[in-house]
Amino acid sequence: QVQLVESGGGLVPAGGSLRLSCKLSGGAVRTYSMGWFRQAPGREREFVAAIKGSSSSTYYTDSVKGRFAMSRDNAENSVFLQMNSLKPGDTAVYYCAADRHVITSSLQLPSQYAYWGQGTSVSVSS
Repeated sequence: QVQLVESGGGLVPAGGSLRLSCKLSGGAVRTYSMGWFRQAPGREREFVAAIKGSSSSTYYTDSVKGRFAMSRDNAENSVFLQMNSLKPGDTAVYYCAADRHVITSSLQLPSQYAYWGQGTSVSVSS
């Protein structure tokens, strides 16, 4: 059974940085497409970034391009989200997701991912 465990959230001032980690167990991370999503209070879960399993290509929502970077470490069976220049609008619970069969055009859709972590909270103060 695939399990995902996120870590690395916290409280930072605007302009600060955080690095989120997501460790996958029960499979090889390189065979999964992995996504980061976030959900702020009262809002729907939204796509942040993804890495395609087969190609290792990365994709980002427009609001985080140039500030966030997603990477994968096959030896650690983990993916990471480096978040720089954080803004109060980035405040949310961040979730890691995995699936082996997501097509590129659907990477931004939460419904396409079978496995989810428990989430890690990120708060950015102004």
